[in-house]
Amino acid sequence: MATLVITRHGESQANRDNIFTGWTDVPLTDKGVLQAQRAAKQIKQLGLDFDDVHTSMLQRAIVTANLICDMIGQSYIPIHKTWRLNERHYGALRGRNKEAVKEQYGAQQVAKWRRGFSALPPKLAQADHERRYDDLGVKIPLSESLKMTQERLLPYWNDQIAPQLLDGKNQLIVAHGSTLRALIKYLDQIPDDQIDHVEVANGEPIIYQFDRQLRVMSKETLD
Repeated sequence: MATLVITRHGESQANRDNIFTGWTDVPLTDKGVLQAQRAAKQIKQLGLDFDDVHTSMLQRAIVTANLICDMIGQSYIPIHKTWRLNERHYGALRGRNKEAVKEQYGAQQVAKWRRGFSALPPKLAQADHERRYDDLGVKIPLSESLKMTQERLLPYWNDQIAPQLLDGKNQLIVAHGSTLRALIKYLDQIPDDQIDHVEVANGEPIIYQFDRQLRVMSKETLD
């Protein structure tokens, strides 16, 4: 039986300032560092030996993953960085204050963009260019719904994480609110119209236990 631990990164500067972020790279706040360290202490108490860590290509998740690995004494295990675990791309909302966006579009519409499954935020006029993605052949999105985020996440789950769990190897994922919501929706088989009730707090580990057929046997949130 293998164990999967997933956790969202600690508070970022954009979280603190209530700004839509997406693929924009922002650092952790001091509070975010403390949240990552607290998550590490909770994970350490589980007494698990991990075989792999999976994170995004954004520093708030990478730094959180490094802090956790260091504090649990497992800095030697491989850390796999993938764009497929990046936060969802918020398109033209990126960099804007969430309250200002609510004033412009209305709270109901913003709630659909943020918490719904298929609602697509306004698109950018043109895609960004970032060196970190050049060699990967990644086409940076103009905007993403949670559904689109799940669609680009699941191939990585199926090819890189699920086989390790089936082989009895414990896995740690350090990612973002939307990518973890998309994964939770898949693992917990949550209907499309109920995903808006799912929240993932910063630095709050969630532990999944699987059987040999990768069926969820238990789930626990360490809060």
